[in-house]
Amino acid sequence: MTTLAPIPFPETSFALTLGLLTLTPLAIAGLALINTGLGRSRSAMQSLLGSLVVISTAVIAFALVGSALAAGTSGDHVFHLGGKAWNWAGAGPLFLSGFDAAGPRMQLAVLFEMLSVALVVLIPWGSGADRLRLPAGAAIAAIFGAVLFPLVAHWTWGGGWLMQLGANFGQGSGLLDGGGAAAIHVLGGVSALALVWIAGPRKGKFPREGLSTAMPGHNVVYVLLGCLIALVGWLAWNMAGSLLWLNAAPAALVGTAVNTLLSATAALVATFSVTRIRFGKPDASLCANGWMAGLVTSSACAGVVSPLAALFTGLIAGIITPLLVELFELALSIDDPSGAISVHGAAGLWGLAAAGVFAPQGGQFVAQLIGVSTLLGLMLPLVYLIFWLVNRVLVFRVDPDGERLGMDLHELGGNAYPEFVVHRDESYR
Repeated sequence: MTTLAPIPFPETSFALTLGLLTLTPLAIAGLALINTGLGRSRSAMQSLLGSLVVISTAVIAFALVGSALAAGTSGDHVFHLGGKAWNWAGAGPLFLSGFDAAGPRMQLAVLFEMLSVALVVLIPWGSGADRLRLPAGAAIAAIFGAVLFPLVAHWTWGGGWLMQLGANFGQGSGLLDGGGAAAIHVLGGVSALALVWIAGPRKGKFPREGLSTAMPGHNVVYVLLGCLIALVGWLAWNMAGSLLWLNAAPAALVGTAVNTLLSATAALVATFSVTRIRFGKPDASLCANGWMAGLVTSSACAGVVSPLAALFTGLIAGIITPLLVELFELALSIDDPSGAISVHGAAGLWGLAAAGVFAPQGGQFVAQLIGVSTLLGLMLPLVYLIFWLVNRVLVFRVDPDGERLGMDLHELGGNAYPEFVVHRDESYR
């Protein structure tokens, strides 16, 4: 697999990809609703407005700077080691200069990546619910759009070194990631982990060591509706990614859509069963997390595996997601209201590995494992370091009084539900 420029892209594929990309914002809308519903009622307005703010900031930063790093061109930043070329960053024009003159495939790639960066910034934003300040969220989004996301996007989609593992080392076709399991979901998941480590848990979440206080989401209807809306966007996302990054023929898109649906539904059934066995009754919010984990897993697998394999990968994602949510909260005292670390991080890693297990090319599993190792061994420490430095300048966490009042009243001067009593928090008496 090489850079995008030399690969023919028929007009039919162009029109189909563009049409699919116009549906992908439904995945973004669904995730924003899920994040809001899983947070507290006194932070609902800040959560949804913040979603728009972080999306806008990230997209602008990507357009001005990040698109140059993500691009795949003949002048990319390459270093040579062991007789091999290691392409680590793009060298495209800043400010989307020359966009009008770019080929149709390159223009679609930029649009896909702009939508991808809009989705990835919502993942840590949801994990920081009820205590992450809006200016800090915007700063994180700008860094994502300008540097973090473009680097991984270049490695996986823009002709970077992970994409070239096949050509350079004979490892399958290089990293396969048609729907963005690495560049969107795992990157978002490790960023969510770094953020909650730095910001700390919500007040009253862990009153004493070894204990955890339940803080259920304020509107599970939002969460479940968000899951259904996200499905439409995910179907379009995976199909568009298969056309752009996996060079799939239009006739193969039905299989991609079927695999996406099978992965999500299998994960939902698995999580429903696990929570019913574990708690005596199914847990609605955890079932929503399982559904989303199945969609995340499909981001890596949908375009390269069989329907039976997609069903299996979804089942595994649905089993491990509620168990990991419980492990992170009870054993590691990690307060992740949206469950993003499990849903996006862990399920994305599983999807990348599963794509290597079930892909038909020899050596593909090794390529996928190299991608997984890079995300955990390089990007997680890098993201944590950058977030730690930003937090020293622009504090992530709201002050205790602001947390007590709620993010809506503290940052926006009003409440999402002004006609109702929005909270009565015993921990602040």
